[in-house]
Amino acid sequence: MPMRYTHAIVSRIPLSLRTRGIEIDVAKKEFEAYVQLLRELELDVIEMPQDEELPESVFIEDTAVVCNNIALMTKPGNPTRLKEVENVRAILRKELDLALFEIADPNAKLEGGDVLFTGKEFFVGISDFTNEAGARAVANAFPEFPCVPIRVTEKHHLKYYISMAGEDLMCVSSSPHSQEILKRIEREATFTYQTLTLSEENAANVLSINGTLVHRSIDEIPISYQILAEKVDMPRQVLNMTELGKYSSGLTSCCILVKRSRYIRNL
Repeated sequence: MPMRYTHAIVSRIPLSLRTRGIEIDVAKKEFEAYVQLLRELELDVIEMPQDEELPESVFIEDTAVVCNNIALMTKPGNPTRLKEVENVRAILRKELDLALFEIADPNAKLEGGDVLFTGKEFFVGISDFTNEAGARAVANAFPEFPCVPIRVTEKHHLKYYISMAGEDLMCVSSSPHSQEILKRIEREATFTYQTLTLSEENAANVLSINGTLVHRSIDEIPISYQILAEKVDMPRQVLNMTELGKYSSGLTSCCILVKRSRYIRNL
């Protein structure tokens, strides 16, 4: 059975994100549409307040890996992001009552954008943001699943290049970098997956939420949009990520999805 999410955690955009070359007014509109869509998909959305001291905090995916009521708290390589992890840790404990798993290895680096969970196994990108010790932490936190490190040679997270578009369906672009990563995954995977290949590299990062595929708009990925319209036989929703996508993997970056049976209030 595919995983059904019940909650999403997001973090509002601080004005300090402007220092990353992002047009804040446009980014805020993108974020508002993003949160509204999560609610339309019947998720209980927990919105964390903006923190001007944490300009990257909107990219909340990097702070935790959540699976089977366990939250693995990450260790970003950039020490300025450690406060983001602290803030999310408090929400996961207080609002969602999840079991927390902490990384003991002081040399570990791990960001959630490098962790791809297929529903059957984990692939962890070894990148500028995550190292082998970080991948071992994922394996230790979720020993019931295979966990495979995958080398990412370019300056992006793993999920910029490949993401899950549905049950046993990987979404990847036709770029050389994406295709090389896909080959590495196929060589190491315990299970077999179908692939959906798109044209624009920034189209590969999609959100699969309870049977609905969320992808970028026709203005942002015109060729891939047509491919999705022709090949995807499931409900689809579109979002703009022009500004938020400048400094992130894309759609997955701005939320942590959680499966939880109990009702949790919004902040």
